Amino acid sequence: MSENKKYNYPNRLSILRFFLDAEGVRKNPIPFHKRYFEKFGDSFSLKIGNSKHIILSRDNEIAQYILQKNQKNYHKSRFQSVYLSKYLGHGLLTVDGDFWLKQRRLIQPAFHKQKMNQLVENMNRTIVSELDCLVEEESVDLFPVMSKLAFNVVAKSLFELSISEEKLNRIKFIIEEVQNFLIKEIRLPHKAWWFSLSGQVKKHLKLAQENNLIIKEIIEERTASRKEVNDLLNMLLETRYEYTGEGMSIQQLIDEIKIIFIAGHETTANALTFTFYLLGKYPEVQEKVFQEIIEIESTTNDLVEQLQKMTYLNAVLNESMRLYPPAWITDRQNVADDTIGQFYIKKGTLIGVSFYELHRNPKYWENPNEFNPERFLGEQKKHSMQYFYPFGAGPRMCIGTGFAIYEMCLTLSYIVKKYVIKSSKTEIEFNPLITLKPVGAEVLFSKR
Repeated sequence: MSENKKYNYPNRLSILRFFLDAEGVRKNPIPFHKRYFEKFGDSFSLKIGNSKHIILSRDNEIAQYILQKNQKNYHKSRFQSVYLSKYLGHGLLTVDGDFWLKQRRLIQPAFHKQKMNQLVENMNRTIVSELDCLVEEESVDLFPVMSKLAFNVVAKSLFELSISEEKLNRIKFIIEEVQNFLIKEIRLPHKAWWFSLSGQVKKHLKLAQENNLIIKEIIEERTASRKEVNDLLNMLLETRYEYTGEGMSIQQLIDEIKIIFIAGHETTANALTFTFYLLGKYPEVQEKVFQEIIEIESTTNDLVEQLQKMTYLNAVLNESMRLYPPAWITDRQNVADDTIGQFYIKKGTLIGVSFYELHRNPKYWENPNEFNPERFLGEQKKHSMQYFYPFGAGPRMCIGTGFAIYEMCLTLSYIVKKYVIKSSKTEIEFNPLITLKPVGAEVLFSKR
């Protein structure tokens, strides 16, 4: 039986069109994806060579199927397991199968809600300290401010007392350098020979190793001090594998800490930047957020209680992440042949799900490009949550979701209480890298 009869795929994008668009896709794939979806429907495919198939989808059934219903048959793609692991090691973000499950079970308790509640005071102190000197009455490029804030919140939550400013800045620099190079490697695979020959791969592997040594030094200092500190490092040091009763090796701990830095800082910075931009563009929404915060603070001084009552602020945050999902795309490869919707696909097919497009798919959302926080309130919320993937879905859903939401709500409430926010531009630009990075999001802060 021929392959064409045995397997069937969504409408196909021609390989010629793909190569003609390749340079534009490298710079910003989203406009091209939008055009392809409008032409081919909610899923389209690409065939490379005789047997390699790629599917890109904004279909909710496909997203649910590969992330939840049949997730065991769908592993991380080579982009994540090979390219990322080369620099980030073998942590939760880059591994699969039994090892991933073992690590997830080990680390999950450290991110339990009760544990996150213990970090709130420290988190809030860092936020207040970082935002104490915001530039007022002057247009500010917001992303660098939020990036520095989010990085320091993760760092101080991980290593409450154990890291110097110099080491912190070096880790941040290395993470950004390595990520920028990773994007080039992933989007320009045909230039792999040049990256290797020119010494760029060697240079970035050396940076990654330097990062390992900095984190190793911090861990060793902590374990030697025998101090009981209420931070994530302490929680991770205390975790034990259920079958052996042993903790993680130093190398494994380093790999997991690098993942926490990567996953925990840029996505949060992105989401905060987009949300402040939207609040500045919609003053009536901003006023509702302000009134909710004032009302909540009049009923309790307990930070965790305040966070749990921020219903409208959470709706605003969700609607912002719907329009601008920080993790804007994910991909998987099937381990075995499978039927997915009406398609029968060969094992090893690369399936990408664009959360950016799914979150704006008119099949699921009324007026999808409109900012409307009411979608995430009352009865409407039940409908919306079915098609909403700000932190992924299924067993591999982001382990730090609770941490990120606490951090974002604390930051938003602190700034909205003190300032009126005005957006300096009517439209926002972004750069879809590993995450959806805002570009030129300028706002003005005026004292209330």
